[in-house]
Amino acid sequence: MQDYQALFKKIENWSHDLGFSQVGVSDIVLSEAEIHLKNWIARGFHASMDFMHKHGSKRTHPDELVDETIRILSLRFDFSNKSVISYQSVLKQPQKAAISRYALGRDYHKFMRKKLKKLAEMIQAEVADFNYRVFTDSAPVMEKAIAEKAGLGWIGKHSNVLNSRAGSYFFLGEIYTNIPLPLSKKASFHCGSCTKCIDVCPTNAIIAPFQVDARRCISYLTIEHKGDIPKEFHQAIGNRIYGCDDCQMVCPWNKFAQDSQVTDFLPRNKFDAPDLDELYRWDEATFLQKTEGSPIRRIGFESWQRNLKIALNNKNI
Repeated sequence: MQDYQALFKKIENWSHDLGFSQVGVSDIVLSEAEIHLKNWIARGFHASMDFMHKHGSKRTHPDELVDETIRILSLRFDFSNKSVISYQSVLKQPQKAAISRYALGRDYHKFMRKKLKKLAEMIQAEVADFNYRVFTDSAPVMEKAIAEKAGLGWIGKHSNVLNSRAGSYFFLGEIYTNIPLPLSKKASFHCGSCTKCIDVCPTNAIIAPFQVDARRCISYLTIEHKGDIPKEFHQAIGNRIYGCDDCQMVCPWNKFAQDSQVTDFLPRNKFDAPDLDELYRWDEATFLQKTEGSPIRRIGFESWQRNLKIALNNKNI
């Protein structure tokens, strides 16, 4: 008979060998997260992100997405590095372009998926009837709610997952499985009365704790939104051309952010503090070449130029 407690200890060791910082186990009961998601969508806070509801209940019922799922392994991979030029300093230089810190280097999706698959194969070699499917910010998965239930951290007032030993600068990945691994203890909430993330938001997109209106969010506007960005937000966008880290920048827990041991996430093309004028001079071929293997490429050249134009106009104000 399989000793699942002992197996989880092996999974912990294997995951650390693969570079993951933490692993935990969640059940598949996401009823609280489902209520929050439905209310969020009902208020239109998802903007044009129809993928948040088009899969029906599969997002909040993991066994509908992957048959026979009873447990979810949630894993954390740190990406921060203190050698990178700070986001705060870039915001103070209007001639520079501010890019969300997660997007400075290699696109994490394939990187994480490969690591997760390797871990799953190691488990499968140990447990014959182990069935699984891996996810990294892909498919309808409630990764933040799952991470919280798996003990990786709590969902902060800015809606990002926070860990007391690592802040919020990490990627999440999941392995849906059919084996009864022991459940981890759900993370407790440690934001207290702090509202720094809410207060700093340039566009007041965090309208209340845990409530982000994507229609006002600079990350949504510069990455997911297609077409013109409403002019009411142009000045507040400043020099942010891809995403926005302001709410994470001021979070006291990020003083505990751990340096990643992976060089793949270090800046390419001086993306930690590039010159706006230089980026705007790129033609589409240069953009595609310079962003190969980067998450930035997915917004396309048209949105890239749109974002740069707004930042350049702000530079000259």
